[in-house]
Amino acid sequence: MDVFPAARRRPRWGGPVAAVLMAVPAVVGISAPASAAPVAAAPGEPTAPVVVFTEDFERGQGAAVTWVDDYVGPGPLGQTYTADPVWLRSCNGIVASALNQAADPPGAGCGGWWPRVKDLARVLGDWSNGTGPTNHAVTAYTHADPGAGRTQLQSVTPIPLAAVNRFVSFSVDIAEQNCYAQHARYAFYLLDGGTAVPTFQRPITPCEDATTVVNGTSVGTFHSDAPVLFTGTSVGLRLVNQQASGNGNDSAFDNIRLLDVTPRLDIGYGPGTIEVGQTADLTFTVTNTSELSAKSGWSFRFAVPPGLTAVNPPRATTCADMVFSTTGAADFAAAGTLPAGAASCTITVPVRASIVGAHRTCADDVTPLVGLDPPGCTTLTVVGPTLAFDAHAHGALLSTPLALLPPLAPADLTCTTAPGTVGSTLADTPIPLVGSAAVIADEAAGTVDANGLRTARATAHTSALNLLNGLITADELRAESVVSSTPNGTITTSGTSTLSNLRVAGRRIVPTPNLRITIPLVGTITTDEQLPRPNGITVNAIHVKLLLGTDIVIGHTRASLSTPGSPCTP
Repeated sequence: MDVFPAARRRPRWGGPVAAVLMAVPAVVGISAPASAAPVAAAPGEPTAPVVVFTEDFERGQGAAVTWVDDYVGPGPLGQTYTADPVWLRSCNGIVASALNQAADPPGAGCGGWWPRVKDLARVLGDWSNGTGPTNHAVTAYTHADPGAGRTQLQSVTPIPLAAVNRFVSFSVDIAEQNCYAQHARYAFYLLDGGTAVPTFQRPITPCEDATTVVNGTSVGTFHSDAPVLFTGTSVGLRLVNQQASGNGNDSAFDNIRLLDVTPRLDIGYGPGTIEVGQTADLTFTVTNTSELSAKSGWSFRFAVPPGLTAVNPPRATTCADMVFSTTGAADFAAAGTLPAGAASCTITVPVRASIVGAHRTCADDVTPLVGLDPPGCTTLTVVGPTLAFDAHAHGALLSTPLALLPPLAPADLTCTTAPGTVGSTLADTPIPLVGSAAVIADEAAGTVDANGLRTARATAHTSALNLLNGLITADELRAESVVSSTPNGTITTSGTSTLSNLRVAGRRIVPTPNLRITIPLVGTITTDEQLPRPNGITVNAIHVKLLLGTDIVIGHTRASLSTPGSPCTP
């Protein structure tokens, strides 16, 4: 309160002083109290703090005046409060409302300023919830110098916390008059046992930081600007008014809220689908609560899912004071600061995929968490590489020194990334110049499975083969070439031939891969001929080379997988 006689004779509100204060921008005030529990939000989108404890000084109140050290809060905690004696006399420490008695309460020491005391409580009621005259608030219309650093309010009963390693802060509704004189300076502390931990870098100064001014009363909802990373299981609160003077310093407070302002950790991969061997950005988003105060000292450790490898230290971060450490490519830790005023900050780490599949990352992969709410789950889908299919199946290939004849019953899937199947069938088929077959059925196919793995397959089937007037016969021949991409991005090849009742010059042959038979004065025969190729394989069921230069292949297959844009192997 202003203790100088001249000051008592001048108006305390309205006029040019109020006009000036109306123009002061809000520094820490917000437009309305925030007490809702967090809701699901996108990464980077702040949500409201969680109210751990609130006191509105309304329990058991009526028309009678109550001093704050006699007040008992609602159950189950039944909180009580103490204060330094100087804040319990000289018109201080009164839980007042506009409906209290008209006259200065006995022993209050308000010196005729009691109507202004009640008005502070009314303004706070109008501000916070529209209760106006029925609202109660803790008032202080300093009729003497309180001295600096005195406790204006302190809780008695420890307030339980649901978890440790949480960022804890305060918000409070404050109204102040006589801002032309000395200003109240509210400093909030957390009590960790007997230790007082400040929750501010700059104390709350309602005259300077008010959201609005109503008829000379500055009012707003204010947040302490330095939340504490609290490791205890219970906490107390202390309010110290740093203003030593009683000249001015006339204010009231209400709706004290102990807030959990722990930021949220979100994780996501970008892009969400990659090919094996490629990299994706793993982004950690630390999202602030809506008061946007600084959060310093949070940390987490991340276990990289099997099949993924952290490539380098963070590619980029917008967080402050970052400390990043690794223990191999499968584990790393991060600690940092979310700057004041920032809605969020990010840490980006590239990861390389070594195997296909859905790589799911959840909260259990990010532990221990310190000062962070756990993330939901996210998935990186890793698929096989996009390779070009090249698959060919021909019933017969024939070339002479004079000509190359077209393939018989060709099935060709030529150098394409699009999956598909091509087939060709002939019955009672003459093989020009050299023989015949009852049925020739060929197929070339390219397929993609659910993980994006690709297979090129060529199959040639021939029945009742007769070559060179019975010199070579077989009941049935089947050749197959298969090329597949694997979960780790490599390519495998396989080839087989089946020849039933194969006879050469009347002699039964048991074929084996690349078995070479020489017929004097005629040429050579190779059974189950398998020829590896780059990213592929060729399989011929029978390959006949005559001395006169004629080349005969029965049951020709070849398949390969190639990188798009590169030549497919012929």
